[in-house]
Amino acid sequence: LKLLLKTWQPIYLFTHLLLPSNVNNFKMPERINLDSPRYDQSTFEGRAKHFFITTNPLNVLASDAQLEQAKKIVDDYRNGREDKSLTADEIWAAKQLYDSAFHPQTGEKVFLLGRMSFQVPGNMLITGCMMTFYKSTPAVIFWQVANQSFNAIVNYSNRNASVGVSNEQLGTAYVAATSASVATALGCNRIISSSPTLSGGIIGRLVPLFAVAAANCVNIPLMRQQELKNGIAVETNDGVQVGYSSNAAVSALMQVVPSRVGMAAPAMFIPPVVMSILEKTATFVKRPWLKAPATVLLTGVCLTFSTPLCCALFPQKAAIKVDELEPNLQEIVKAKFPGQKTFYYNKGL
Repeated sequence: LKLLLKTWQPIYLFTHLLLPSNVNNFKMPERINLDSPRYDQSTFEGRAKHFFITTNPLNVLASDAQLEQAKKIVDDYRNGREDKSLTADEIWAAKQLYDSAFHPQTGEKVFLLGRMSFQVPGNMLITGCMMTFYKSTPAVIFWQVANQSFNAIVNYSNRNASVGVSNEQLGTAYVAATSASVATALGCNRIISSSPTLSGGIIGRLVPLFAVAAANCVNIPLMRQQELKNGIAVETNDGVQVGYSSNAAVSALMQVVPSRVGMAAPAMFIPPVVMSILEKTATFVKRPWLKAPATVLLTGVCLTFSTPLCCALFPQKAAIKVDELEPNLQEIVKAKFPGQKTFYYNKGL
C-alpha cells in the first residue's frame, strides 16, 4: 500500500506546477535522463514502481491543459530550455504525466480509452460485467465483444510505430480474438450447464477467465506477427543495434502472453469467489442489484495491483544469450563483439 501511495504522487506534484509558488527548496543537482525510467529496471521493485505510475488511473483526470503543460516541460528540458526553478520531483512528475498520455515514438496524444492509465477503469467495468452476466448467451457475446473492442483500441493506440502494424492486421487480430473468446465462453457454458455439479459450483463463474486467456493466446501473436516474421531489434547493453532476431521475438511473446493473462487472473478469480459468499448474505439477498457494482468494485481493486505488478514480472529490456540467436546473426555479433555473451531487446507489453 505504501508503494502504491508513493507512486501515485505525480499528478499531485504536477498540479503544483500550475499553481503560483515563491518557494523552491530543492534544485536539481544534475541533468536527468528522461529517456530512461526513474527507477532501477533490473529489480522487480523498480519495475513495479514504474508501472504503478504508468498505469495510475488518476492520470485520466488530467486536463488537456495539464497534459500540454507537461509536454512543454519535457520538451523544454530535453532541449535545455527548462525553467531552472523546477525541482527534480516536478520534472519527473511532468515526464510521468507526459508518458501516460503521449505515444513514446510519434509524440502524438493517445486517445483517452487507449491510454495505459485507462486500463484499470476500463477493464474493471468490462471485466466486472463479464463476471456478473456470464449465464445469458446474448450477454456473454456482448461483453466478450466489448472486451476485445477495448483491447483493439489499446493495441492500436500503443502500436509499435517502427514495426508498421497495418489496419488489416489489427482487424484480423480483433476478429480472431473475439471469435476465440466468444467460442471459448459459449463452449464452456454449454459443458458446465450439462453438469449439475459444475453448474452449481464456482467453475461457471470462471468461464470469462478461460475466454480472456484464450483470446490473449490468439490476439497477441497475431498483433505481433511482423516481429515473428522479420524479427525484433537486438542490441548491446549500450544501445548499439546488431540486427533483427525472430528468436528474440518468440522469447518476447513467451513473456508477454503470461503477463497479460496474469493481469486478468486475480481480477477474474478473486471477485467470483468473494461474490459467491456475499450473494448468500441477507444484504445481497434483499438487494440483488448490488451484485454488479460490488463485482465491478472488487475487480477494480484487483486490477489496480495486478496490472502494474504483472507488467513488472519481466524486464522491459530483456536479455538473450548469443547462442540463442539465429546462426547467421550469431556469426555477425561474434565477429563485431567478440567475447560478449548477452544481448538485449525490447519485449513490449
